[in-house]
Amino acid sequence: MNEPVRNPETRIALFQRREIRRTIHNHEWWFVVEDVVAALTDSRDPKQYIQRMKHRDPELAKGWVQIVHTLSIPTAGGPQQMLCGNTEGLFRIIQSIPSPKAEPFKRWLARVGYERIQEIEDPELATKRTRALYKAKGYSDDWIEKRMRSIAIRDELTDEWKKRGVKEQREYAILTAEISQATFGLTPTQYAEFKRLKRENLRDHMNDLELIFSMLGEAATTEITRTRDTQGLPENQEAAHDGGTVAGNARRELEKKTGRNVSTPENYLALGQAAKKARQLKQS
Repeated sequence: MNEPVRNPETRIALFQRREIRRTIHNHEWWFVVEDVVAALTDSRDPKQYIQRMKHRDPELAKGWVQIVHTLSIPTAGGPQQMLCGNTEGLFRIIQSIPSPKAEPFKRWLARVGYERIQEIEDPELATKRTRALYKAKGYSDDWIEKRMRSIAIRDELTDEWKKRGVKEQREYAILTAEISQATFGLTPTQYAEFKRLKRENLRDHMNDLELIFSMLGEAATTEITRTRDTQGLPENQEAAHDGGTVAGNARRELEKKTGRNVSTPENYLALGQAAKKARQLKQS
């Protein structure tokens, strides 16, 4: 279960079919700088490109700490601290990137910023856009429904943790690992490795049953947490283990009846490539 510190305001946006991670900080979108550089330059090593870019542009290097912030971004292996820039900061960075994609990217940034204003006024728009993003990636409607439900269940659980003195980031990751271990016998990091994922979101690569059991583990944890009125990390860790055990027992019972494992190494990377080819064929 790959959302140990999932922030409902952390999402992936698409620019010309390239994924760019973004998160809300101070009520505005902040984008992962490495993702932006990779999208504009097709560089295989965006970190090195950024260093060379700052070397070429001393003024950019001088003001670098004013235009970027290090923010926590969920990854397949858990949260990572990554350099992020807001719209204003990215406009400055783009000035130092000689790319024909620069102008389209500026227009894309302006549109995404406007979308954020719309979502503040109408939160349902965020859900609709998330659905559209999954649809564009080639996921089925049935899978999207389960994925959206899993997001809602996760948000409900993290809201409970927040009320009960659990600190975000590290402690969320500890509790999520506890649920995942009890449900599937794998921590989120181990599960991502099992599915051969790198930075991809683990739950975006779960099949229907994997999603269902991950939801059961978190929904059971939420219910146990409320019933026991748990407070602090130790009590919530015990509740997380017990909630995950509920799902783990159900998983094992199903596997016993069917003779098949719920967890599989299959991921949706191939699906994404197939959807991309289908679009290309349609456009040709």
